Amino acid sequence: MLKKELRIILLSLIVSFILTVAKFAGYFLTHSVAILSDALESIINVVAGAFASYSIYLTSKPKDENHPYGHGKVEFFSIGFEGAMIFIAGCLILVKAMQYFFLPPALHSVDQGIWIIAATTVSNLFLGLYLVRSGKRLPSITITGNGQHIMTDVYSSAGLIVALLIIHLTGLTWLDPLVSVIMGVLILRQGYLLMRRSISALMDETDMKVVDKVITILSAHRRKNWIDVHNMRVQQYGNNYHIDCHITLPYYLELSEAHDEMKAVEVLVNKEFSDSEVEFFIHTDPCIPACCHYCQKDDCPVRSFPFSGTITWTRENVLPNRKHF
Repeated sequence: MLKKELRIILLSLIVSFILTVAKFAGYFLTHSVAILSDALESIINVVAGAFASYSIYLTSKPKDENHPYGHGKVEFFSIGFEGAMIFIAGCLILVKAMQYFFLPPALHSVDQGIWIIAATTVSNLFLGLYLVRSGKRLPSITITGNGQHIMTDVYSSAGLIVALLIIHLTGLTWLDPLVSVIMGVLILRQGYLLMRRSISALMDETDMKVVDKVITILSAHRRKNWIDVHNMRVQQYGNNYHIDCHITLPYYLELSEAHDEMKAVEVLVNKEFSDSEVEFFIHTDPCIPACCHYCQKDDCPVRSFPFSGTITWTRENVLPNRKHF
């Protein structure tokens, strides 16, 4: 899988380099600051592709003594680095656009510039769709993120083509820096979103979608011995997850029986997360008389209180560090 991921990201790198050269050729031909903005954003595709290649290589390395959870978090560094580069490019685009508002250059060969940008846009469209689909199929958040960035480039380039057509047909050259400002703002937003995602992952912000998925899996295959689940925490390392939680079991189970229950949880969740590896660290809590009210073990030999009803597992009672009273 590593070789396939590297081939995909290297293809992205080569194509992005060729398209960047073509866009700069379009800028030198037309002197359009809007085309320059598009070319500057494409530089980020090249830099991000190079960084993504290294992150994919590093992610594939096995766990070791210094990295007991593996090297998957480097992918979030890759996303953050790409976001920072995009943000810087957006700032440069805005500065250049402001200069052109006051000192507008004469535009040349706008029709030829339109054809160049149109060709690069179509090429980027196919590349972006290929990367997004490949990233979801493998799965790889690095490839998916790279594809999503290129698709953003496609949308901005499509808007640029429309603007260049208007300029070419009407002669309203002041639209050139205006379009560049709009593109700069959109690029800044994209950079911010990528950096936000990177920081959230590096700080182990809980992904509620993953929590909900784990809760759904455990609820659907709930065993009578699993009295409650609480203090659940989820950490993501690339495409893999580390989950620790507390599970309340009947206090009289033997150690081997408790181990079998924990192993069943791990096997069950990993079966449903077929594209990822889920590592569990489970702390077992012994039941207490207050648990009898919602314990479903109808053949319990030590029940102190009658069964009142099942408690549905939700975020509200699975995430806090307390039994379900």
